[in-house]
Amino acid sequence: MLSDPLTGFGAEDRRHHISLLSLLGEKRDSVERVKTSVMAFSYSTNDHVLATAETREVYLKNRKPSLWQQLGKWRDKKHSYRRICIMLSALALALWLLPTQTLGTPNASTACNTLPDLMRSLVSNLGTVETAFIPTNSLNVSGTFNSIAFCRVNGSVPYPENNVVFFEVWLPETEVYTGRFLAVGNGGMAGRIDYVAMVENVNKGFATAGGDSGHRASENNDGDAYPGGVYLPYLHDRNQVLAWIRNSIALFTPPAKKITGAYYQDPPHHTYYKGCSTGGAQGFALAEFHPELFDGIAAGCPGNWYSHLALSFLWNQQVTLEGSAFLPQESLDSIRNAVLDKCDALDGVEDRVLENPLACEFDIESLACKYLAINTSACLTPEQLAAAKEIYHGPRHSVTNRSIYPGFDFGSESEWMFQEGRLSLSFSLPLLQNMVFDDLSYNGSTFDWAADVDSMDQKVGSLIDATSPNLTSFKTNGGKLLVTQGWADPFNAATWPINHLAEVSRVTGGERQDWLSLFMIPGGGHCGGATSYPQIPAKQNSLEALVDWVEKGHIPDDLLGTAPADASGRTRKICRWPQTAKYIEGNPDESHSYICEDTNH
Repeated sequence: MLSDPLTGFGAEDRRHHISLLSLLGEKRDSVERVKTSVMAFSYSTNDHVLATAETREVYLKNRKPSLWQQLGKWRDKKHSYRRICIMLSALALALWLLPTQTLGTPNASTACNTLPDLMRSLVSNLGTVETAFIPTNSLNVSGTFNSIAFCRVNGSVPYPENNVVFFEVWLPETEVYTGRFLAVGNGGMAGRIDYVAMVENVNKGFATAGGDSGHRASENNDGDAYPGGVYLPYLHDRNQVLAWIRNSIALFTPPAKKITGAYYQDPPHHTYYKGCSTGGAQGFALAEFHPELFDGIAAGCPGNWYSHLALSFLWNQQVTLEGSAFLPQESLDSIRNAVLDKCDALDGVEDRVLENPLACEFDIESLACKYLAINTSACLTPEQLAAAKEIYHGPRHSVTNRSIYPGFDFGSESEWMFQEGRLSLSFSLPLLQNMVFDDLSYNGSTFDWAADVDSMDQKVGSLIDATSPNLTSFKTNGGKLLVTQGWADPFNAATWPINHLAEVSRVTGGERQDWLSLFMIPGGGHCGGATSYPQIPAKQNSLEALVDWVEKGHIPDDLLGTAPADASGRTRKICRWPQTAKYIEGNPDESHSYICEDTNH
């Protein structure tokens, strides 16, 4: 909520900066132009408001006189020249004491302000375009400030049945612009721009664009359908459903690139996409349905078989729902600890994480109550054992017995609590209630794991999934696809991208390809760190590796993992699958102490 048009950029600091610029020789009219173009913003995850021209006018009307104006009054009152000189000296000293916060060059501000008129002449179907010049360190997005000044552009693109995709483009100042365009994706049910991704990447010098996916979270229960039974308008609009995952990025990218080219008077030399979760699904949709748009795509924890991912949530809820089958957190932690005790050292170091869960041979029957004392968290009842095995195995078609979606892997057990309820209520039921059965009271208890799976495929999967293994067009166009997946992801089964990309490789010709790379993150969570592995680096240099791959032809053999939640400073080598990291010597908390080697799993 925008409570103060100067949030993140104090009024005193701004007034002093402007006055000091004047006293240091700037033309007065240039200073006034900078002052009237400066706008500051306040951000929250669920409520973002752009400061408008009206807000700016209110500020200009009510602001206190600048120091320049005060000096003018002093001159009129025949204050002594000596007093003014003393004041100027004090101000010069104060300049060194003020926080670093640049306004940006007048040329950049002017170019930003004139961009809407230019765009109307270049793009015929572009909706209203609004711009604002954002000074350095004046925009706070969930604790991250913009480290560089940029031109902020709001735009919209119409699509069938009077629908609109709203998007923004953030254009860094020319001095730090890399010449690259980056589109960022959405998360969950989307409906809003991912401003965290926007500020992170504009800070890297990318012209960064993001959209709301073609529908508004504010019109769809704020993008959260929990606990089910909620009417979601966008799920009843075929065009909005298609835009959600498959088309929205492709709708706003062409005009966003034109805006970028117009601002810098030169089109970007390379075009990239980065997204995770639903954004990862959008990345696969771009490679499948819009293969010509991007030079490189970074897709994290991809839910591109979204309809079946949602069914896996329902399956895992059902198998833990009855009687004593429920697995409390202490039991989940006990299972994970037993797994780590068995397999932690397989990579040559004991660090309480599995490098490759597929290499672990663990028998969960060893935790049965007949072997352990009853009523301890490590003792599993027959019902709990059966439930855990079903989560490991994953849902199956009740007639054909084919896998509907992969199960979860060893070492991920502490992250299963969401699988036992909330995910089904937040994602499975909304799709079933709004799109399959058209019944908001439907609770999933009577779901037929044959006929209803087929209905899900026809009514939902046909509109939102992006699972074709034939990505030949993207490959032929020179595209590069870099995929990351955490082994302890609490939402997406980790072996889904392994299985899917193996099929993609088979269809497109070649087991190890120069256009496709997968990185499996030991202890990694969903688009970041897993809460049960705070010692594991939560960030990877995936975008930097993708750029190097696209522009220099360097196929990434490994990524660098950094920034663990426990602030230990640990780094980790994340190998290109099917290779995994093996400890050789040195400090086990440093990435260079490992090598990548082939695995048979």
